[in-house]
Amino acid sequence: MIGKTLGRYRIVEKLGPAGMSEVFEAEDLELRRKVALKVLPPAMADDPVSLSRFRREACSLASLSHPGIVVIHSVEEAEGLHFLTMELVKGRSLAVLIAAGALAPHDFFNVASPLTDAIAAAHLQGVVHRDLKPAHVMITEDGLVKVLDFGLARAIECVRPAPDGSSQTEPLLDRERIIGTPDYMAPEQILGENPGTASDVYALGVIFYEMITGRRPHTGATVPELFAAVLRDEPRPPVALAPDCPASLSRLIERCLARDPRARFASARVLRDEMKQLMDRFQAGARDPVQSIAVLPFSDLSLEGDQRHLCDGIAEEVIAALTHIRGLAVASRMSSFRYRDPGGDCRVIGRELGVRFLLEGSVRRDGSRLRVNAQLISTSDGYHVWSERYDRDLRDVFEVQDEIAARIVHSFQLTMGAVVAGQATGRRAADAVAWEDYLKGRYFLRRWGKRNVEISLRLFSQAIKRDPEFAAAYAGRADAYGYLYMYIASSAGNLGAADRDSLRALELDDTLAEAHASRGLALSLRRRHKEAEREFAAARGLDPHLFEAPYFQARDYAVQGKYEKAVEHYRQAALASPDDYQIPILMAQIFHSLGREEEAQEANRRGLELAEKAILSNPEDARACYMGAGAMIRLGQRERGQRWADRALAIDPEDPAILYNVACAHAGLGNVERAIECLECTVKAGASYREWMLNDSDLDPLRGHERFAALLAALEKQDSAAAEGG
Repeated sequence: MIGKTLGRYRIVEKLGPAGMSEVFEAEDLELRRKVALKVLPPAMADDPVSLSRFRREACSLASLSHPGIVVIHSVEEAEGLHFLTMELVKGRSLAVLIAAGALAPHDFFNVASPLTDAIAAAHLQGVVHRDLKPAHVMITEDGLVKVLDFGLARAIECVRPAPDGSSQTEPLLDRERIIGTPDYMAPEQILGENPGTASDVYALGVIFYEMITGRRPHTGATVPELFAAVLRDEPRPPVALAPDCPASLSRLIERCLARDPRARFASARVLRDEMKQLMDRFQAGARDPVQSIAVLPFSDLSLEGDQRHLCDGIAEEVIAALTHIRGLAVASRMSSFRYRDPGGDCRVIGRELGVRFLLEGSVRRDGSRLRVNAQLISTSDGYHVWSERYDRDLRDVFEVQDEIAARIVHSFQLTMGAVVAGQATGRRAADAVAWEDYLKGRYFLRRWGKRNVEISLRLFSQAIKRDPEFAAAYAGRADAYGYLYMYIASSAGNLGAADRDSLRALELDDTLAEAHASRGLALSLRRRHKEAEREFAAARGLDPHLFEAPYFQARDYAVQGKYEKAVEHYRQAALASPDDYQIPILMAQIFHSLGREEEAQEANRRGLELAEKAILSNPEDARACYMGAGAMIRLGQRERGQRWADRALAIDPEDPAILYNVACAHAGLGNVERAIECLECTVKAGASYREWMLNDSDLDPLRGHERFAALLAALEKQDSAAAEGG
């Protein structure tokens, strides 16, 4: 073949085999560039069905655009041979790199991070690789990472790497049913299911394992033995084989290798974000915690079943105390509180949260008496490390929380900080009843909606009346006033109250993350964006797991039209609250405004999935109804979206937030007059959404309409007066 010309391509040299195919370097005589030319196997070329399917797939793959994915130029035929032309990549494969030995963490991240980014980008564009392995990853002469043979595995033979690094063609199962390389195939592929994005995540886990340890997680003398090991055995943690492997990286790889696809990362994008965080920590010289724990929401065993606020509050206080312990990684509240229903497999929860231990418990209240049970559980085997019962009065609840935290610290042989030893913080009240009012206030505030926000406001005020020095209650009330101003009644009074209470919270305790987040929200509502940005940064520095700080900041960037920064902070908020349906739906609108339609559709699908889950657990969640309605309409489910919008309005037809979002739904359905009527109703109710109206892509069908323009003009005057008068 060397020196031969196929069409306009002159073969220069053979680069190597690719299964039954052969790859050559060739010169494009017309465009005068070097390309890689892959000659397809005769069996495929002679099969019209396979060839037709292959051409269709190649066309879709040619549209992939990412610096880490090798570009397919064309599918051609000349002199009876069918071949692909692709971007020519020179360098060495990851398989060659691994053959020289395990990679040091620094080298690992330099390859793994861009590799994960490339796979995430492909998944976002609807393409699954199906045959990821080190031989399909190239490290160029400039150090760039390139993924080869993207998506072609379904149409090409199964290849099993030999121990010496060469390739052996080994028919596995019927080509129409399953294709892949045995060592990198996920359990569901082995069982005959179609490979999906979760299968690629599993293959990445095998590659990562091999990179950091120098060996594969499962072995077998034959393919059946290998498959049996994959389906039966848990691999040894990478950190046990590579002492320099960070423990957090070891947990990430273990999660990728979970046998149940649902226990892996939800998507390659989530894996990419987690990988980037680990890389940033490693490059900054941060050391891994010695231990890791998630505190699950405590179960309510009271006769009336009305103590959820207290159960959550005790768990939250333990989380807050443990975050001050050096050497202990603590899962965020919203991540661990996803596992509210009892009876889950502790080992699965541990893998999903990436922690070694779980703290779970229960609360039984009878009048002012409490019985609190707490158990520390190892996620490696599901066994209890210890279990303790506390029978106390409600006024002693803070001592119970401190004792639980101290017991955990003692179990891990860590050093207890002053906060855990009982030092008062702005999160605690001098009065147990005030603290309970505060917990109830936070509970209702998190449920959104006009009535819930108004209830929370009364409860925070009661807590402050009982304890005028309670910083967290002032921060909570500032948020409630901020929500009133944003969503319900955009008055100078509500804006001023949010301002005053957030300042008071900081005066009482400037180490309270919630106080800085509340102050940031109040400043952002006054359009003092730079000052707000500093407060949000301070909140994140004090509590990296706090949801409100990145969420409020993302909202602030969105109303300013700073969409890329908004996306970045929405993603941070999603890490703190993975099951929050509003974040992906809000991100979808931003992606649409940026013209990134594939990402917008993926975000809409994810948000709708989470909204449906929220509705199942709380049918009266109007916010899930109207946000889910918007996602449905953007996904083409117009009639269903209309029903969900109507359902939200029926829950509370006077709630301005519901009216605004139902207006967005009507705009998406083309009901322009009805949409404007809903927006006018929000203004009559006292709410202002002017900045959202200016930037919300859902309202694009209304732009240019005379009534909509008049509404915006009236709101501009109203908002200016409120900002100056507060």
